[in-house]
Amino acid sequence: MSEPRPPLPPFTRETAILKVRAAEDGWNNRNPAQVALAYTVDSKWRNRAEFLHGRAEIEALLGRQSAREQAYRLIQELWAFTEN
Repeated sequence: MSEPRPPLPPFTRETAILKVRAAEDGWNNRNPAQVALAYTVDSKWRNRAEFLHGRAEIEALLGRQSAREQAYRLIQELWAFTEN
């Protein structure tokens, strides 16, 4: 099992923004094996009509996507945040 990656909950607005940016950077690094590590080995995904089971299938999908969508860049924003 992979180690948790800080920042960890509970989040402040600033640490939530850092977490969102870290996820965005991870997706945009173009390394399917590294991105897949963010998910559990028994993850279940749906990508349009394709159903994936496990980290290996997620990594394979990400590899296919990065090969055909070379200009793709994920941009994430934190839209709302409420501190408890």
